[in-house]
Amino acid sequence: MTLRAADFDFHLPSDRIAQHPARPRDAARLLHVGPDGLADRFVRDLPELLRAGDVLVANDTRVIPAQLTARRGAARIGITLDQPRPDGAWHALARNARRLRQGDRLQVEGVADLTAEVLSIDPDGGVTLRFNQADAPHRAGALALPPYIHRPSGPTGADAVDYQTIFAAHEGAVAAPTAGLHFTAALLAALDARGVRRVTITLHVGAGTFLPVREDDVSRHRIHAERGEIPPAAASAINAARQAGGRIVAVGTTSARLLESAADAAGTIHPFAGDTTLFVLPGHRFRAVDRLMTNFHLPRSTLFMLVCAFAGTERMRAAYDHAIATGYRFYSYGDACLLEPG
Repeated sequence: MTLRAADFDFHLPSDRIAQHPARPRDAARLLHVGPDGLADRFVRDLPELLRAGDVLVANDTRVIPAQLTARRGAARIGITLDQPRPDGAWHALARNARRLRQGDRLQVEGVADLTAEVLSIDPDGGVTLRFNQADAPHRAGALALPPYIHRPSGPTGADAVDYQTIFAAHEGAVAAPTAGLHFTAALLAALDARGVRRVTITLHVGAGTFLPVREDDVSRHRIHAERGEIPPAAASAINAARQAGGRIVAVGTTSARLLESAADAAGTIHPFAGDTTLFVLPGHRFRAVDRLMTNFHLPRSTLFMLVCAFAGTERMRAAYDHAIATGYRFYSYGDACLLEPG
């Protein structure tokens, strides 16, 4: 059966889109989608929903200031860095990319001696750039906040803190792995006391996360590659927990995608270092994830498709209808849900 983008559409009132996170972060609401229906909780209740021996797998990527503006003559070019290349160049998404040509030299705004050479141009608006200085993002970049977070004057000082997770360690993400934004030191201490183990893996969220699904037949959509790593020690800890009867609880769709990319048919996690383009749609058999904690996602998005694959499309439609009706806050700074498989 062909899956259509319309199968994953729903109406979300604009006032449900969170513009700021809950404070403290673990005061956000948590919708538990379990075998017996829906239950309204708070993120701070998470330890009560897990058990000793479970292992929480979180993404420890750190968001970089990936939004830059440059000029080619009079033309203003918006640049969102996507992925560093092994040779030091950057793949990026560019607004007004049609104005660019291979070999163009761009002047980056805000830093007089910072330039970028256009090495190549992709058909979909992507470009590969080489900056004349290695620290270009930190010299001239700003956080690439999602467009639904309204900051007319640009990201604030508070956003610089709010848009990083407590797990953030390895630089490279354009966007935050937002399920991780809910965790606090107090919540981690409560999970430790419960006997829940923690493991971190790394998936650097790319600029492609902001791109809509334009294909009516969603199987034709292509996800941009994202870099990930599961070190051998992390893979061993996850496998040992499962063998001992613990459940693998993925914090966010990014962790879930990377775990599924690294799992074999039996669900064993292997060390991983490379790119993943895994696109999870209903029909996917999850091999590595037993529970999924995630935020509420955009209509027609690849992320909503993933949660439908995990928990069932009708269950997720019912959960989202409940969330909208009862005032849950959506998207990056919004509330969360804990999903049990369909």
